[in-house]
Amino acid sequence: MRKRYLMFLCGTMLVIVFAVSSPVHSEFIGNIQGGTDFPQGAISFADAVVNYSPGMVASSPTEPHRGDFNALGLPNYVGVNSCSSQGNCTFVSLGDGGSITLRFIDNKLTGSGNNNLDLWVFEVGPDIEDTFVAISKDNINWTNVGKVFGSTAGIDIDAFGFGTADIFAFIRLTDDTDEGGQSGGTVGADIDAVGAISTISTPSTEVPEPTTMLLLGSGLLGLAGYGRRKFFKK
Repeated sequence: MRKRYLMFLCGTMLVIVFAVSSPVHSEFIGNIQGGTDFPQGAISFADAVVNYSPGMVASSPTEPHRGDFNALGLPNYVGVNSCSSQGNCTFVSLGDGGSITLRFIDNKLTGSGNNNLDLWVFEVGPDIEDTFVAISKDNINWTNVGKVFGSTAGIDIDAFGFGTADIFAFIRLTDDTDEGGQSGGTVGADIDAVGAISTISTPSTEVPEPTTMLLLGSGLLGLAGYGRRKFFKK
């Protein structure tokens, strides 16, 4: 009976651990201008703005198009190019030669170990504008990895000497001042979202949070108590 009880506990623990650590299935994510498959799903996208330095031309990009937070999270551009407010906008305009630096928090960008695309930039709007891309592990040392040529497009960072052992938390996008229009309310590249195709989930590479371990431990203790009463009462 004790052997059966221990087997029951071990099986339960495996089920719980598997449920906590199972990877997200790859899914196609995009906006009305396109997209691609992201193996880690929604977690793949940039989480925080580190710096936003719009390249101002007089008063443009105008205030409604300077909501840097609109470059975070899932792509959601629906074709509206002139915004009434930052809250009603789905993108941020970089301005002429301006830039934005974003950070991945719950995931990190890595190389794929092959020539597959690793990073995807959602540049939106009717004026297709090029954007220079740089990546960094620490927000101090940066490596330029070429540029995306407007609309939704990707970059293979392995082509620049990186691989699966390289982990990046920061990405900087800079408008190419020689491409696209140099005036107007949405001057410069318009960024809807940035996603890491080749990515690792940060929690999967760290020790589980105390809360998670406490819940897991509490559940197993409860099962242990129940099992002892059931199997050893007589």
